[in-house]
Amino acid sequence: MKAAWEDLGTAFEASSSVIIGDVDCTVEKSLAEEYGVSGYPTIKYFTAETDPKGDSYSGGRDLDSLKTFVEDKLERKCDIKDPSTCTEKEQKFIAKINGKSEEDNTKEHARLTGMKDKKMKAEQKAFLFQRLHILDQKLAKDEL
Repeated sequence: MKAAWEDLGTAFEASSSVIIGDVDCTVEKSLAEEYGVSGYPTIKYFTAETDPKGDSYSGGRDLDSLKTFVEDKLERKCDIKDPSTCTEKEQKFIAKINGKSEEDNTKEHARLTGMKDKKMKAEQKAFLFQRLHILDQKLAKDEL
């Protein structure tokens, strides 16, 4: 299970909408109690629709099952062709880059790519990957 979980984290490390983390509940006992974790390993996931303490995952524990669940139920991607799939923040970024040249957008992509390995808060890193995902789409569209 641990290897599959680590591989899942690697598979989604560049995701702008999914964060894979873990907690050692044998050490963090108060956190485990707060979130209703009593058996190990326990997998919980959190979305705007779940209970604030998360919902329990009961699917397969192999990498393929975990990855399918994340892709089908948790991962969210903004499609610049359909802004309704994007957050308000992403929509503002799309409007901003639409007014710029391909050269400027290529420079912005390079700047953001250079920041990927820097230490930052999770929400900042998520928005960094959201912007890269949007720029990837924009630059691919500009090449057509």
